[in-house]
Amino acid sequence: MNQKAVTSLVLGIMSIFIPIAGLILGIFGLTYSNDVLKDKTNDSKDLNVALGGRVCSIVGISLQTTGVSLLVCGFWLFQQFL
Repeated sequence: MNQKAVTSLVLGIMSIFIPIAGLILGIFGLTYSNDVLKDKTNDSKDLNVALGGRVCSIVGISLQTTGVSLLVCGFWLFQQFL
């Protein structure tokens, strides 16, 4: 099994569950999965694992971006009422 494909899956899963640092992990997971998906010499198992890593990374990036945005908006609104 391709090590980059497994790395992209692990980073994608970690990006969902680790707050704030998950944004960086998701970006790295997306980069690794894109490298595997561009390489034409991989078999279907590697491509499926890389695709799972890509999906998890996109979900993790979306969740982390939403969380950070809500956190910033909350702090901004809290400062407005003081």
